[in-house]
Amino acid sequence: MLRHILNLLFWILPPSRFFGLRRCLLRIAGADIRKEATICGQGWLYGRGLLQVGLSSWIGPGCVFYTHQDAAICIGENCDIAPQVMFVTGSHEIGPSERRAGYGIANPISIGDGVWIGARATITGGVSIGAGSIVAAGAVVTSDVAPNTLVGGVPARLIRVLEP
Repeated sequence: MLRHILNLLFWILPPSRFFGLRRCLLRIAGADIRKEATICGQGWLYGRGLLQVGLSSWIGPGCVFYTHQDAAICIGENCDIAPQVMFVTGSHEIGPSERRAGYGIANPISIGDGVWIGARATITGGVSIGAGSIVAAGAVVTSDVAPNTLVGGVPARLIRVLEP
């Protein structure tokens, strides 16, 4: 319930102001937000799972985090997350034809240091994005991304290898 109340406060605050207050409120809600991390507003934090944001990372306006107590979302240092990126730890196993969304599952998400994620990308549970990588805007990342690579598309695929 506390996270829902804090989410409402985040929504009321201007999206690009009061970063220190937002960090403090997220810490009260159980998130691990490191010094100088910048969390913009108008996003949402669902669930009771761990959200960790590294030193000097930027989280753009409207980002949504679907956490689960068994599946942490960990964002490294010096990352840039564009507006409206979604981090979704939960999914379902494929069920019988009467109800295809079977048993619920949750898997962690890990974002390496220096990663840049473009606007409206979706990162699914069980994914690890290697350090120094770029995820193109609108991509849906359903499998691991190697360090220093550029991926894009639905589902995200390798576009090119970047210099380390």
